[in-house]
Amino acid sequence: MLGVARELFYWDGIRATGVDRVASEAGVAPTTLYRLFASKDELVAAYVEREDRLFREWFDAAVEASGPGPRGRILSFFDALAEQVRPDRCRGCPFQMVLAEFPDGGLPARKNAVANKAWVRARLGELANELADGAPVEDPAALADELAVLVEGVYASAQSSNAEGAAARVRALVERLLAKPER
Repeated sequence: MLGVARELFYWDGIRATGVDRVASEAGVAPTTLYRLFASKDELVAAYVEREDRLFREWFDAAVEASGPGPRGRILSFFDALAEQVRPDRCRGCPFQMVLAEFPDGGLPARKNAVANKAWVRARLGELANELADGAPVEDPAALADELAVLVEGVYASAQSSNAEGAAARVRALVERLLAKPER
């Protein structure tokens, strides 16, 4: 059921997708869905939790695909990100979408999306710190912030440019960031 909710929420929008439609496309009665999730807010929170878990798994696999070495791991992540956000299969960042649709900071879905963004920044911070261990990085926290902004920009450009657009150019920008003299 969460797989169906994911497709509908991601491609059509969370607010635009009713619980009855999720139930119908999942092949269950709305009462069954409400037995599992007491409200749409609970369903959306579960969707975001699932997306977060899958994203973390994807992120770690992308980082590890390059083998050892923090520079290669950072570049490997951005290569995988550029591939992931091809316009034919990516509408943008699901967590950015949640943040846009749910401005109320008290909602579980928004809290989960904020937690994902904090996790990404922390993981990029870990990679920047690893890089600093092997090379002179003046400010690993600043590097992590710059990399996090690039991640957001790549997702934001997913639908506004073609596959050869901004996302395809992110690796060159990351290489320039990593090659700065103080890094």
